[in-house]
Amino acid sequence: MSLLRFNALWEANFRDNSLLVFSTGRSPTLYKELRKEKPMLTPDITIMSVGTEITYGNNMVPDDGWVEFLNQKWDRKIVTEETSKFSELTLQSETEQRPHKVSFYVPKDKAQDIMKSLAARLEGRGLDAKIIYSGGMDLDILPQGAGKGQALAYLLKKFKAESKLPNNTLVCGDSGNDAELFSIPDVYGVMVSNAQEELLQWHAANAKDNPKIIHATERCAAGIIQAIGHFKLGPSVSPRDVSDLSDSHLEKFDPAYEVVKFNLFVEKWRRAEVEKSELYLANMRVVCSPSGVFVHPSGVEKSLGDCVDALRNCYGDQQGKSYRVWVDQVLPTQVGSDSWLVKYKKWELSGEKQRCCLTTVLLSSKGVTVAEGLTWVHVHQTWFAGAGSTDDSTWLF
Repeated sequence: MSLLRFNALWEANFRDNSLLVFSTGRSPTLYKELRKEKPMLTPDITIMSVGTEITYGNNMVPDDGWVEFLNQKWDRKIVTEETSKFSELTLQSETEQRPHKVSFYVPKDKAQDIMKSLAARLEGRGLDAKIIYSGGMDLDILPQGAGKGQALAYLLKKFKAESKLPNNTLVCGDSGNDAELFSIPDVYGVMVSNAQEELLQWHAANAKDNPKIIHATERCAAGIIQAIGHFKLGPSVSPRDVSDLSDSHLEKFDPAYEVVKFNLFVEKWRRAEVEKSELYLANMRVVCSPSGVFVHPSGVEKSLGDCVDALRNCYGDQQGKSYRVWVDQVLPTQVGSDSWLVKYKKWELSGEKQRCCLTTVLLSSKGVTVAEGLTWVHVHQTWFAGAGSTDDSTWLF
């Protein structure tokens, strides 16, 4: 739920002017598996394998410059030879072994001694390597220039060279391999309340007097929301936490917020978390153009009015069930003085199954006030590759 709250906040307020970066110890294989299991947004940049792989965009295009940098003073063969001399180390799965990362499991009570001894052996072989212990069991060996912190420093240096340095950077973490992130100069940092012991120990020894780094009282992604508010980095109230989703507090038309709000309402309606009131449906009719058209992912066209009527019959049909709706990569483009074209991915979770469609919406501000909200003129959806549905009847506008 914390992740869904963060998703709504990000898409409504930050997607158009900020970069979302996921930095994970996971390999590309495990990271992609995780994305199928959890309601995760699509990041602008993905850093994987404990900072040894940097990729960009939906297609995860690798950063060749980072690869060349890591190749310096790195010899994977030497690492394999020296680690084979420690019987306490258990090699992790083949998917977790990467060109610039060798990963093991290690008993918690042996970790510190092994790290010290192994570091001496690698140094004796002339290898400039880094050893990272995290999660109470994971031991990763990387080039000295690698790691989550160095990957972030590399990106910031790259942005500065392109005159695109962010106004602010917030790093968020929960385990030992995140410690380096908090060492980068001038960043804000949050350790979420469920942060693991090794990260808390690092903070106590290295950063307890740094006012730019906090230990949140909220768990997981809720700790990130807390930090955004604490450091005053932008809006920090998720649309999921707003009981009245009216637009009265907005100062200008906001297509991204409109999309997030609309899809949230559909979830709450089907979960019976709002009152079954004709007033809600009447309000939805008002924001839908009388001549508006909805193109279903199956290709069938319906009027937007008919779609609103269909909602009446599905009130509470997901009550008590594991049903959630979220939107990803909400990207509005103003195409006229009073109209916006908004593209996004709409996701639904029902039980264990996730479905997604690519959505394009035409919104108009013609003849309406900010308080009344934008008018939905046209909605077109197509199934997202690999995440479509075999039962079109259960997919609603």
